[in-house]
Amino acid sequence: MPPQAPTIAHFKHLTEVALPALAREHRWPIRLDHCFKRICLDAAFGDVWYNHLPRPAERHLTGEPLARAIHCAEAIAAEGLPALTLRNAESLRFRGKARTA
Repeated sequence: MPPQAPTIAHFKHLTEVALPALAREHRWPIRLDHCFKRICLDAAFGDVWYNHLPRPAERHLTGEPLARAIHCAEAIAAEGLPALTLRNAESLRFRGKARTA
């Protein structure tokens, strides 16, 4: 097992299980696991994640970017919709898809 496997497993659990469950429970507008991954990976790099990392992310994510992605997921889990809304807006801005009022 690679040394990062437990940490990658934690990231996957957060984005594939914990956050989607919270989204269902609290009726968040974002509910799909790949959306949580996009948001947290973009936050980890401060940019569109695949500009910095080959796909699939879980095979290549290590070190500080992995720690930042986990921190993002944990912050969303702890703070709820306000954190999710902020991080999603940042991700969309990185992608040139920011919503305007």
